[in-house]
Amino acid sequence: MSIVYDDLDDPSVEKETHEARQHRLRWVVLGVLALAQLMVVLDATIVNIALPHAQESLGFGNEDRQWIVTAYALSFGSLLLLGGRLSDLWGRRTTFIAGLIGFAVMSAIGGAAVNFEMLVAARAGQGIFGALLAPAALSLLTTTFTDPSERGKAFGIFGAIAGGGGALGLLLGGMLTEWADWRWCLYVNLVIAAIALVGAVLFLGPHKADHRPKLDLPGVALASSGLFSIVYGFSNAESNGWGDWATITWLVAGAALLAAFVWWQSRAEHALLPLRVITDRTRAGSYLVVFIAGIGMFGIFLFLTYYLQQNLGFSPIRTGLAFLPMIGMLVVTATTSTGVFLPRFGPRWLMAAGMFIAAAGMLLLTQITATSSYASHVLPALLIMGVGIGASMAPAMQGAISGVSSEDAGVASATVNTMQQVGGSVGTALLSTIAASSAATFVSGHASLATDPAQLAQLAAVHSYTTAFWVAAAVFAVGGLIAALLVRSGELPVAPEGAAAMAH
Repeated sequence: MSIVYDDLDDPSVEKETHEARQHRLRWVVLGVLALAQLMVVLDATIVNIALPHAQESLGFGNEDRQWIVTAYALSFGSLLLLGGRLSDLWGRRTTFIAGLIGFAVMSAIGGAAVNFEMLVAARAGQGIFGALLAPAALSLLTTTFTDPSERGKAFGIFGAIAGGGGALGLLLGGMLTEWADWRWCLYVNLVIAAIALVGAVLFLGPHKADHRPKLDLPGVALASSGLFSIVYGFSNAESNGWGDWATITWLVAGAALLAAFVWWQSRAEHALLPLRVITDRTRAGSYLVVFIAGIGMFGIFLFLTYYLQQNLGFSPIRTGLAFLPMIGMLVVTATTSTGVFLPRFGPRWLMAAGMFIAAAGMLLLTQITATSSYASHVLPALLIMGVGIGASMAPAMQGAISGVSSEDAGVASATVNTMQQVGGSVGTALLSTIAASSAATFVSGHASLATDPAQLAQLAAVHSYTTAFWVAAAVFAVGGLIAALLVRSGELPVAPEGAAAMAH
């Protein structure tokens, strides 16, 4: 991909200036990109704790409450591939800035919502602009750091944010809801976006392609509608069950549309997602690890939040603080694994070991009871899972976009975000349904406790959580097997072709 410079007679001089400046400011650029990524990840969970307060303020029913979360997931998950390709066509800096501004505007609208419909529309708008922002941020990171050792550290930090941002969202949501107002769970994005926007304008160098292939409109339609159907189907399964006709219809339609998308991509002249991006073994294995980590992480956040608040009596803020040790361990492990262990052992065994360690941490959580304590039962498991997710997530994100051509960097980055988002939707629906079913089975099998309904409900809830943790542990273990069998041994992820040219 060539770069166009309009303001100097000698483009090579301007190119050298941009390259030198971008290299000098690369860690500042990482801060800007990490801040934007944190905002996108936060918004998947930050409103969860605020929902009861928003419901009371706007007067909508329990049956509508899930749409505040689902609207964001649907628009974000279904449009990520389009956002990634647009960043390839428009330029990463332009797309990144547009995503920041749009996300901030939609957050302001959501914070000022006067009714349920306005809030849902704003959340959907956040997802749309998040789908522009997230792939652009990851591809900018890829093209900014070209030195292998520095790239490992940068991806470690970025991967830690992607893995731990959801837990941080729970903490921030609890603090803002308890100390200020639920609307600040949306208004806080204005502060984050403003800082990131100033950094983007000041520190991100321009890049503009003079060759822009046509947008694959049939591919956009098939991918977006297919992903929408899949995410919606799993969301419906969470609330109405797997046997509901709508669940089955949406999931079957989603699978058919995605199959048609793959068929079309093998024939399209300007494919939205060229199959060469996902057929490489290392990248394919990395995408699957990110997908599986998304399933498992939602098992941690969702059910452990319930357990801490409803069984151990934690406040929203204390619940968020309870996850901080996991985030700290995740950050340390992610940066160490990509900076120290990845160059030595390669991504295969690092990702596999991380998944198995996360499975061990989840197995530890299956031992909780109604009388367990945080320090003895929950904290050790969180620390172990922080190590496991950190060791697998950051190398997987780096491996998922290694070796792609420069014109595919955006859509490869979008595929990473898509896998994590869809994995989260699958995990939420799958584990919620399993937990609900196990709770009902426990109640019917312990009729002798019916004289003490409160105790029965508590025991049934804990049983449902531990059942979900068993399934999540198995999911992580499958991720370890996939990494060990699919990812190439000893192969180091490399920067996308042409990254040096793209970095300015």
